Amino acid sequence: MSARPSYRRIVVLDIGKTNAKVVVLDAQSGAEIAAVRTTNTVLKTGPYPHYDIERLWDFVIGALKGFATTPGFDAISITTHGASAVLLAADGSLALPVLDYEHAYPDAVREAYAHLRPPFSETFSPGLSGGLNVGAQIHYQKSQFPDDFARVRAILTYPQYWAFRLTGVAANEVTSLGCHTDLWNPTTGAYSALVDTLGIRPLMAPIRSAFDALGPILPRIATEIGVDAPVPVYCGIHDSNASLLPHLVENEAPFAVVSTGTWVISFAVGGDLEHLDPTRDALANIDAYGRAVPSSRFMGGREFEILAGEIGQADPDAIEASLETVIGKGIMLLPNVVEGSGPFPDKKMRWIGEVSASPAERLAAASLYLALMTEACLGLIGAKGPIFVEGPFALNRAYLAALSSLTGSDVVALPGSTGTSQGAALLTGIRPAAATASQPIRAELRGLQDYREAWHTALADV
Repeated sequence: MSARPSYRRIVVLDIGKTNAKVVVLDAQSGAEIAAVRTTNTVLKTGPYPHYDIERLWDFVIGALKGFATTPGFDAISITTHGASAVLLAADGSLALPVLDYEHAYPDAVREAYAHLRPPFSETFSPGLSGGLNVGAQIHYQKSQFPDDFARVRAILTYPQYWAFRLTGVAANEVTSLGCHTDLWNPTTGAYSALVDTLGIRPLMAPIRSAFDALGPILPRIATEIGVDAPVPVYCGIHDSNASLLPHLVENEAPFAVVSTGTWVISFAVGGDLEHLDPTRDALANIDAYGRAVPSSRFMGGREFEILAGEIGQADPDAIEASLETVIGKGIMLLPNVVEGSGPFPDKKMRWIGEVSASPAERLAAASLYLALMTEACLGLIGAKGPIFVEGPFALNRAYLAALSSLTGSDVVALPGSTGTSQGAALLTGIRPAAATASQPIRAELRGLQDYREAWHTALADV
């Protein structure tokens, strides 16, 4: 990021698993000055559940058209969720729909893929459910839909697909290739053996840096959205790595980042890959500079959404005030609300002592659950130093206090919009804005260590 273009406003396409948004950021302050959002729907028609790509495209074009004059923009960057690959036909259309990674494959397909995938020691990518391994998606599509797959002329990672739609330039990028795809070898910085096993090496689009401007918006799109000057489009980045990027620029290792959204993804910056346990959703991610970062995850955002829907609402002050009451009563939630991933993938959700609890107490117990799960994730990757929490959980004071008390570490909350948009904007070469962090939290909750021990004992008994 040595060259610093004089952009004034940057548009970021931020396509998450649950929601998509288009955001305009001020290049000097990093502040979000305009945004529109939509849900990211999954279509159940066709050969398998898939994302409504054309609806998302219409949303993106409408947003760009709306922002072209007010507030205006002079560069575009992109970030999306991982675990998605796009299969293009010769004319640039989709050879097959973009598969929803939560789709479960037939047993025979899963068993066949298990024999094809490289060992964890090569990819540092654990075997995950559904299509969370992109290699599993491609195997499924190739083996079950051979006629359609025969039309494939290029395979793109998901952020780069949207860059392709805007520029006509096909690319892949390492943060998406390296997020538990089975397709990447972090130690060599090259494709894994699976790419040749699947016979797809000739189809993989060229690898470009996340920081590369792939080209200007195509002329027909520029005309459609109403911009006159060429607008560069940057290659793009996997969303949790977008969240990580500002921290890599601003902080010295060791430290941990907990990026919260649909997934809660923990990074141990300055850690090593020696002790990762693939059976517990610990893995290597690849940062924007191509370096391996020990990581672990669980579907905490989705879990809290489910829990809040069941429990109802409560005042945040009441939730925080209920923490020590909940700890004293032993009200606890055991994993998993969403099964099949995380540090305890084989466990099934169970409440203890919640029968007469108020909504505030149950939500406090849910926050303790999320903190215990995060602590487990951080332990799996050997995280050290302060913990930076960003995204929606940075607003959950009960969670932050519990996480600090459990880990004995300073917890720094970065509230407001998730860091994905700000991180993606850095790809354009602007300086990172100073984060509006709260004062570090250092909490000690009475009885929490005994509660933690009881939680793990109950977990072992399930």
